[in-house]
Amino acid sequence: MGGERLSTALREALASAFVAFLLALPLVGFRLSETQQGIGIVTRFDWVAWGVACVFAGRLLMAYWRGSRADILGHLPAMPALPAVSGKAFVAIFLIFAVAMPFLPFSDRYLVEIAITVLIYVMLGWGLNIVVGLAGLLDLGYVAFYAVGAYTYALLAVNFELSFWLCLPLAGLLAALFGILLGFPVLRLRGDYLAIVTLGFGEMIRVVLLNWKDFSGGPNGITSIPRPSFFGLDFAREAEEGQTTFSAFFGLEYSPMHRIVFLYYLILVLALVTNFFTLRMRRLPVGRAWEALREDEIACRALGINPTNVKLSAFALGAMFGGFAGAFFATRQGFISPESFSFIESAVILAIVVLGGMGSQIGVVIAAAFLILVPEMLRDFSQYRMVMFGAAMVLIMLWRPQGLVAHRKPSARLEAGA
Repeated sequence: MGGERLSTALREALASAFVAFLLALPLVGFRLSETQQGIGIVTRFDWVAWGVACVFAGRLLMAYWRGSRADILGHLPAMPALPAVSGKAFVAIFLIFAVAMPFLPFSDRYLVEIAITVLIYVMLGWGLNIVVGLAGLLDLGYVAFYAVGAYTYALLAVNFELSFWLCLPLAGLLAALFGILLGFPVLRLRGDYLAIVTLGFGEMIRVVLLNWKDFSGGPNGITSIPRPSFFGLDFAREAEEGQTTFSAFFGLEYSPMHRIVFLYYLILVLALVTNFFTLRMRRLPVGRAWEALREDEIACRALGINPTNVKLSAFALGAMFGGFAGAFFATRQGFISPESFSFIESAVILAIVVLGGMGSQIGVVIAAAFLILVPEMLRDFSQYRMVMFGAAMVLIMLWRPQGLVAHRKPSARLEAGA
C-alpha cells in the first residue's frame, strides 16, 4: 500500500508541477528591462525552477499525507480530552481585550488604526452575513450600500452642515431603501443569476458616482468631511469662539490620539450593536425564515412563508448596517471617492463571510482579522505580498472548506418529547 500511495502522490505532484511550469514560464520567466540600447528581455529561469520545485514538493507532501492520514490516525493513541472554552467565555475575553486594547502597553496609533479597519470589516461582514450566511442570497454588490451610506453622510454634512449623529440613522435608512430597490428585481433569481445582478447593481452605483460630478464630485470625490464630536466637544487643538475642546473640558493635554481612540470605541459600539441586533433577529420568526429560505425555498412556500418579504427584509437589514459602516468610513477618512468602493471591496467582504463560515458571527471576526492583518504583516514583502496572501487563503480553504468556524449554534431546537 505504501508504494502505491507514493506512486499516486508522484503522479499528482508531476501534473501540478507541469501546470505550474506552463503558468510560471510566461509570467515569471521573462521580464522587460530598460538597457542602454533600449528595452530588452531578461530571463529568470531560476525563479521558474524554484517555483516549480516548490509546487512539486508541496503537492507531493499534500497527496502523500492525505493518503496516509487515515493510517496514521488509526495507530495513534487516544488523546485525553482537553477542557473546552465555552462560547460565552470566549466572547467575554474578546470584549475585555477589545475595550482595553487602546490602553495596553504595546498599543500605539498604528495598531489602533489597524484595529479600526478590522472592526469596519467585521461590521460589514456581519451585515453581509444576514444576506449570504443566513438567507443564502449570494450578493456581489454589497459595497454599493457601503457607498450609499458614505456619500449620504458626506453630502449631508458638507452641504447642510448636519452632525454625524443625525446623519448616521439617515445613512442607514437610505441604504436600506436601496437594499429594497435591489431586492425587487431579484425576487425570482437564485444562484449565479442573483450574483450577476447584484454585481451589476454595485457597478452601477460606482459608475453613477464617478460620472455625476455635480452631485458626487466625480472622480475627485468629496473632501473636508466633518469629524464626529463627543457630545459637542471637538477634538481640535484650539477651540473655536464660544466652544470647548475635548482636552480642555476634561483638563487633559492635547493629543491627536484622543480622536483616534474615540473613533475606535465608536466603531466598536457600532459593530457590537450590529452583532446584538443580528443575534436577536435570528431568534425571531423572520430570522428563522431567513435560514429556512437558505435551505429550501420551495419548502418555505409549502410552509406558508412569503419568500418575497423574507428576501426584502434580508436585503434591507444587511444594507442598513452597510450604510452605517459607510457613514463611519466617511467621517473617519475625511475624504471619499468612487475608487474606495470598487468591486474588490465586495470581494473582500464576501471572502470574510465565506472564510469565517457562512452564518457564523465569531467566524466573521476571525476571518476579518486574518484578511486585514496578514497583508499588513507582509508589507515588507511588497512584491510578493498578494501572492503570499492568496496562497494563505487557498491553504485555509483546503484545510477548512466549510470556513474557519463551520459549526454554529442552531437558531431553534426541538425539545425532547416535542
